[in-house]
Amino acid sequence: MRAILCKAFKGVEALEFAEAAEPRPAANEVLVDVHAASVSYMDYLMSCGGYQMRPALPYVPGTDAAGVVLACGERVTRFRPGDRVSCGNWFGAFAERMVAKETSVALLPAGVDFTVGSTIMHTYLTAWYALIERARLQAGETVLVTGAAGGIGLACVEIAHMIGARVIAVVGGAAKAAMVREHGASEAVDHSCEDVRDRVKALAGDKGLDVCIDNVGGALFATLARLMGWNGRLLPIGFTSGEIPSLAMNLPLLKNYSVVGVFVGAWMERYPDEAARASQAIMARVGEGKLRPQVDRILPLQRAGEAMSLVANRSAMGRIVLEVRNGA
Repeated sequence: MRAILCKAFKGVEALEFAEAAEPRPAANEVLVDVHAASVSYMDYLMSCGGYQMRPALPYVPGTDAAGVVLACGERVTRFRPGDRVSCGNWFGAFAERMVAKETSVALLPAGVDFTVGSTIMHTYLTAWYALIERARLQAGETVLVTGAAGGIGLACVEIAHMIGARVIAVVGGAAKAAMVREHGASEAVDHSCEDVRDRVKALAGDKGLDVCIDNVGGALFATLARLMGWNGRLLPIGFTSGEIPSLAMNLPLLKNYSVVGVFVGAWMERYPDEAARASQAIMARVGEGKLRPQVDRILPLQRAGEAMSLVANRSAMGRIVLEVRNGA
């Protein structure tokens, strides 16, 4: 099968479009004929050797895909060949075929194509886990999302808006600010031309932020840690700035707020049935039009390196999708 292979942990320069061995599903896995795969920052970070896990080289990058079930392991009960699905795994999506655990696969609603379907699992499941399971976000609360124009950030904006929260989105650029408003943000803070601390402080008022979802890390995290409200929840999700921040612990102490970790992959491994139910709920809402995944652009599979570079440089709004089969 045709695939993108990462032959060294050197980022996009170590990627090659080549032939690879076709995977075989284990007893609890599904084999999917991939039509489209989306590109995440995690894909880029893993290819650079900067993620928590390092697959054995060479490996096929890619966490998220959509396509048609080809075969099922003997213990799989929820799917059968011919099903249209969205699926996820730690890697393996940038290929004509991939395997995924049954609990990491969800049926695509009628009317949702493979391009959109490939953008859902990692982004919306992360946002769902962060906001609903970890933050316990309530209607009427104020939530701030950094990196809000990226895949996970935009999913957080949409789910928070769906819950009934007031959403403040931090982005870089006027086009991104307009887009996050279209997806439910009440306010957009453009860090390219505004002082984030002053603007967020004015928007949050004396009450401060109830929930902060931080995808960026670095100095921005330290700034937002001082703007949290009483009994707030500060959730680090990722560090696209490249800097893992530290926190002066007197800040959560004085305001009684919590710092809540979010590692959706570990949750899926430990509580697969809960994650599967969340995936089904997300798919239902996508099918109903309550959640609207944003596709930035579509590129052919062989341009995966270019797509990963665009994501790493924060040039994408929403998800970039790789077309694996024509007509995805």
